[in-house]
Amino acid sequence: MLPTHESSTVEFKRSFDREAIESLCAFANAQGGSVYIGIDDAGGVVGTTVGKETASQWINQIKLSTAPSLFPDIEQISIGADIVARITVQEYPLKPVSCKGRYYLRVDTANHVLAAEAISNLHLASVNSSWDWHIDPYHSIKDIDIELVARFLERVNAYRDVPVSDGPMEVLRKSELVRDDERISLACFLLFSSMDSSLRTIELGHFQTETIVKDSLRLKCDLFSQVDETIAFVRKHIDKRIEITGKPQREEIWDVPLDAVREAVTNAIVHRDYTQSADTVIKIFPDRIQIFNPGTLSPDLSIEKLLSNEYPSRPRNKKIADLFKDAGLIEKYGSGIRRILQACSEAGLPAPVFEEVAQGFQVTLFRFTRDVVDSVPDSVPDSVPD
Repeated sequence: MLPTHESSTVEFKRSFDREAIESLCAFANAQGGSVYIGIDDAGGVVGTTVGKETASQWINQIKLSTAPSLFPDIEQISIGADIVARITVQEYPLKPVSCKGRYYLRVDTANHVLAAEAISNLHLASVNSSWDWHIDPYHSIKDIDIELVARFLERVNAYRDVPVSDGPMEVLRKSELVRDDERISLACFLLFSSMDSSLRTIELGHFQTETIVKDSLRLKCDLFSQVDETIAFVRKHIDKRIEITGKPQREEIWDVPLDAVREAVTNAIVHRDYTQSADTVIKIFPDRIQIFNPGTLSPDLSIEKLLSNEYPSRPRNKKIADLFKDAGLIEKYGSGIRRILQACSEAGLPAPVFEEVAQGFQVTLFRFTRDVVDSVPDSVPDSVPD
């Protein structure tokens, strides 16, 4: 039986053409799929002509148009008096596959042209690797601060039931952050170098208006310190109120949930595209906090999927994500967005806004604001009766 509609693994074509080959390329870069020749976009059978040499000609065209070359299976299906050809490719093990020099990925029912970053990430994912795993060509073990590694181990042991007994250098080697020849990975430098580096700059600003800056800070320190110092800057420039709830201790309520801020900041640091020249930028306005991070979502991930929590966790920087998870700072399995939404909802705030802008990803968290009370008492008593 023929499929009734197009999907992430099915494409309909009235005839064999360049777009059919592009679809096969997109399928090979995803989970595989089939192109049905002789079916229109609505799923109606129009049939195709398959001569004695047709299949070999199509295979030859596909082989010459793709790199690495694809060799699909072709099957003829009789539907009444019509013939439909099904061309099937499996997921290619070592991605990406190109078609005439361009790279495509199947997402839902469409073929997406991949940008350079997505091409690189697709290849790294196919070899179960990521950018931060690779060797840093510009820095060495001499640039690593062992004291920072020791602090990381303190975080880990405070979080784990069974403490880590290895020393700092042994931990770095077992985590593949330091190789046998004493070369360090890119993740190792970003995580544990105490020297200021523009590779990991975060720009923070406290804005009175859209253009008036009241305070600013630039961070170039190690990634774990960036989390703590960013949260400290945010706490400095947001307000809190005190509520008496009947509990033994009064409750401090910030005008934006600190849990949501910490989650958004940590996600930005962990998932940032450190190959881009742009910096992470955090702006605190009277009514909101904006967190911009270089690096867009992967082609198969959308804002809608992000909000529905129906997506697999594929961190851009696997090594950095692993160590942040070991330290108890993130859940690697894609629950960060859900926790941000939950924290803001419980605080009675509008839902955060997530959007892709300027080759990056931006989160907007809204602050609690209260209109000025119309009437204020002329005097306030010195004490409140019990």
